[in-house]
Amino acid sequence: MRNKGISALACAGLMAGAAVLGGAAPATAQAATAARAADTAAGTAKDTAADIRARLEKLPGMKVVSVTDREGHPLYSLTYRQPVDHRRPHGATFTQRATLWHKSTAKPTVLYTGGYTLAGGTASLTRLLDANQVSVEHRYFGESRPEGPAGDDWSKLTVQQEAADEHRLTRALRTIEKGKWLGTGASKGGMTATYHERFHPGDLDAVVAFVAPNDADNRDDSGYERFFATVGTQECRDALNAVQREMLVRRDTLLPRFEKEAKAEGSTFDQTLGTTDRAYEFAVLDQVWNFWQSGTAAACPTVPDAKKATDDELYDWSKGHGFSVYRDQELGVNGSGPYYRQAATQLGWADLRFSHLKDVRRHQDVYQPNSVLPKAMRGTYNNKTIADVDRWVKKRGQRMMFIYGQNDPWSAERFTPSRHDSYRYEVPGANHGASIAKLPEPQQSKAIATIKRWAGVK
Repeated sequence: MRNKGISALACAGLMAGAAVLGGAAPATAQAATAARAADTAAGTAKDTAADIRARLEKLPGMKVVSVTDREGHPLYSLTYRQPVDHRRPHGATFTQRATLWHKSTAKPTVLYTGGYTLAGGTASLTRLLDANQVSVEHRYFGESRPEGPAGDDWSKLTVQQEAADEHRLTRALRTIEKGKWLGTGASKGGMTATYHERFHPGDLDAVVAFVAPNDADNRDDSGYERFFATVGTQECRDALNAVQREMLVRRDTLLPRFEKEAKAEGSTFDQTLGTTDRAYEFAVLDQVWNFWQSGTAAACPTVPDAKKATDDELYDWSKGHGFSVYRDQELGVNGSGPYYRQAATQLGWADLRFSHLKDVRRHQDVYQPNSVLPKAMRGTYNNKTIADVDRWVKKRGQRMMFIYGQNDPWSAERFTPSRHDSYRYEVPGANHGASIAKLPEPQQSKAIATIKRWAGVK
């Protein structure tokens, strides 16, 4: 879930009945499938770059910003006019960025979101299926944010509103791309794809989510606690905990170095964490999580002996293995602030006990999403929506696949798929970069065969 500046903090009310944000209840998956089959049977229109551009430009609210070539196929950079509040579709609007990498209207299409700013790469499913790809920027991230006062109304940054954005975009582009549609994303992108499927199950033919956290009960962090009590070897866990503790024991000698580096880099903390001391403690608390999220057990032998290491040895090793600085410059409106707003209000976070650090901590409130947000972006948590998604995926989700990493802390609290043609795989020893390609046989072949079946390709 974390790019630079996204910490281990896991990254409004549920609408009644079948009603969804934006109006009427979604069509059933069966009806949607039948309609798409009829469209395909009606024949495919001219499949030239000029024709696709013309058809895109005829879609209400769609603008083709530019067209470039990617591997011999046109890549259309798009903006799409969206309501700020889908419950009031005729009110204020904003433009959401997206791209369409088009190959053929007869091929499947992968709807890909990173959950943050517009992802520029190619999803693994797109390669696997030789598919078209639609990439979408999450509302309130990057350039997909309302202008003026509406852009400061963070109450419209919700799971339901983003799902409604993707619903409208998908419905518009399905008039052009007639094949099967599969949603995908990793980490927060996988969460976003799952939320889309829950609130608009008629849009997509399947969803494949990678390392998607599922904090269904934010008060219960036992899954995360069990992870850190069992990951790797006891020797490695003890060594990491000792380094983490020693970083706080030696705070008075290491903090001046932290402050000197922060000043040289132009880092400030007064708008979010508040002081350099709080920022230092936050970075230390996040260190072991980062070690496992991005690293592997192969790095365990490099962990220094905390008691014997010099200040320089301790600090330098930590800086290279999970000690990341979270500063104002990366935590506000134009950085990772929108993620923390979502964590503080809907997504939840890992509120770890840090029992081995109790006597050396100074700030009991620092490991919370609101602690790294400017005051205007802070919010109150409500888990109704995420708990509902969790129940729906378990009982009613269809054609959903979840890929997790055995040694990934974000995979400690995960989605449980239903029995309706849905699956979950765990990659042995993998971190937050778990993928189908890293699955052992025969699981890898089974997962690939399932995805191809869903996409209607051989």
